[in-house]
Amino acid sequence: MMFIIRSAGDWPDRPDVEVKLSRETPATVNDAAGKSDFFCLGEPDAIAALRAAGWNVVELRDGYYEDGAGGGVAIWGQGKYWEIRDTHFTVKEAVGPAGQAEGATTNGEIVNVRRAIFGA
Repeated sequence: MMFIIRSAGDWPDRPDVEVKLSRETPATVNDAAGKSDFFCLGEPDAIAALRAAGWNVVELRDGYYEDGAGGGVAIWGQGKYWEIRDTHFTVKEAVGPAGQAEGATTNGEIVNVRRAIFGA
């Protein structure tokens, strides 16, 4: 599951949390000055532990979160599925149902239709 850790410093160094992307916290967010958003992967128990330790954890809703450098993070499935993008149209890394295509087979193997057609 992907979520944001909003911090004025670094992110927590935990083996159960992986930082995928960072950005300056958008100015539209209250008290954003000097803070960064770290887009992280982790399980619900890691989120609970971070909150218990006092970290500001923001759960993500479906949408697109710009990184301030021309790319961003696309989220759907309440943070379960995501794409890290270099640009609006270039997927750098992804986890989601497209990588789990079912039904299309060749010689008994599952075919990732999206990768076969688009190379992503």
